[in-house]
Amino acid sequence: MVNIKINGITVSVPEDSTVLEAARLANIRIPTLCYLKEINAIGSCRICVVEVKGAKTLVASCVHPVSEGMEVFTSTPEVLESRKQTLELILSDHDRRCLSCVKSNRCELQALASELGVDDEGAYDGEKTTHEIDFSTKHMYRDNNKCVVCRRCVAACDKLQSVGVLGTNDRGFVTKVGCAFDMDLDETACVSCGQCIVACPTGALSEVDNTHEIWAALADPTKHVVVQTAPSVRVTLGEEFGLPIGTNVQGRMAAALRRLGFDKVFDTDFAADLTIMEEATELLERVKHKGTLPMITSCSPGWVRFCEQFYPDMIPNLSTCKSPQQMFGAIVKSYYAEKTGISPKDIVVVSIMPCVAKKFELTRDDQAANNVPDVDISVSTRELGRMIRKAGIQFADLPDEEFDSPLGLGTGAGHIFGATGGVMEAALRTAVETLTGERLDALEFEQVRGTDGIKEASYSVAGLDVKVGIANGLGNARKLLDSVKSGEKQYHFIEIMACPGGCVNGGGQPVQFAEVRNFTDLKALRAKGLYDQDQTEELRRSHDNPDIKKLYEEYLGEPGGYKSHHLLHTSYKARNAY
Repeated sequence: MVNIKINGITVSVPEDSTVLEAARLANIRIPTLCYLKEINAIGSCRICVVEVKGAKTLVASCVHPVSEGMEVFTSTPEVLESRKQTLELILSDHDRRCLSCVKSNRCELQALASELGVDDEGAYDGEKTTHEIDFSTKHMYRDNNKCVVCRRCVAACDKLQSVGVLGTNDRGFVTKVGCAFDMDLDETACVSCGQCIVACPTGALSEVDNTHEIWAALADPTKHVVVQTAPSVRVTLGEEFGLPIGTNVQGRMAAALRRLGFDKVFDTDFAADLTIMEEATELLERVKHKGTLPMITSCSPGWVRFCEQFYPDMIPNLSTCKSPQQMFGAIVKSYYAEKTGISPKDIVVVSIMPCVAKKFELTRDDQAANNVPDVDISVSTRELGRMIRKAGIQFADLPDEEFDSPLGLGTGAGHIFGATGGVMEAALRTAVETLTGERLDALEFEQVRGTDGIKEASYSVAGLDVKVGIANGLGNARKLLDSVKSGEKQYHFIEIMACPGGCVNGGGQPVQFAEVRNFTDLKALRAKGLYDQDQTEELRRSHDNPDIKKLYEEYLGEPGGYKSHHLLHTSYKARNAY
């Protein structure tokens, strides 16, 4: 520990701290723009400058280390004026049409302008660069007219996800963030994860908005419109309305969706339980009949695309199970359609997802089991938040309501799908009890929980040592897969989620300012909401879900059977990684 003074207050901080971190420990906030903890500490934006006694110039607090006896001043007139001038220079080459921006009132640049007293007069107005907006992909767009070249998206794509399709092009005043050779995003190895979107401080990156398609479907009297909500959305949607991080708003979410006009409000947790029945059966079949191992989960479309592009030789390791989103759509347009007597062509399936890669997943081959698309429209948590506000629904004051039957019942195992390790734990609950024929006394598989990038565990089950691995974030997935390919590690079953922390931190989740992301464990708080719900549920095993049992008895036959394979399983293909 070292002792320093910040604004005259003596504080003791770890010796490897930066001034920014030390100030935070002293409950003093220093504004930042380019800084993202652990992945983008480059000191380039100069918004976080402070005065250090004895230094000849102002220093960037995000990269300047503390030292014994240091004296720091964070809000002197010189510091405040420097920050203001820097921000005015940034804004001089920025599209300031804030009213029509998707990030308006949720933009870090806008908030800084208000805080530092920067107005629209434009102290440094002059030449401006202009850019065409890149609308080439299904899941997102890039608008460099709103980019501040903070490089947070570059760091997320490279250091978190090891995909690296974004970088800085050109030099000087015309420097911009883009793809190699100024290619459109759809010409690159982008996996559609959206981690660049949640890293971006402005409206330069955003998901493609598909809410107009939902409004049109809801207004069409010939369409029966049903909606499904992913496990993690219940613990993140509340952030769109100012509720504490991790608040479980399942009941209010169901109430809001009914008020938007959906004919049925269902829960993707039902399909998560269905996925476990198919996936656990597939795993046991591979183990018994010496099939391709390790088997790797296929719930995360960003991960699946990453595998197809960067590890095509491991495509046989992927579980053939569709994701819960797609399984749900296939069941709605077969079983549910027959039960209700509604033609599949007249049913519109909408999904509320934490993941913008789900928009891409809709376009994949082999996702139309009943000769119509399994799912018609997929929107993010953020898009649902905008729909609720647009409809004038007072979300925080809504009563709790239940999902509709029969596709609205999910177990605790389905709930935890949204957290890294959750799919693995849900599968283990079913696989272990299936192999042993005995009920587990404790359903918590603690070794696969937590937000570590890579986790592994071994369980002795019915005379077999089952070895499992879990990775979250594609950079960690790459490390894990390389260790398997080299022979260093051996597993029977691997869970991979494209986003760090799993779906709770997906690219479609509410965007939090960097100062929250840097100093709050978003992943853990959101995941806690899911584990807490699992703990209180009477049904905590996927194979105990009575509506899942009924589905197999009345319609599917058995897990892994002919009808299940036709409706619930899919195929993959190698893709060019460029």
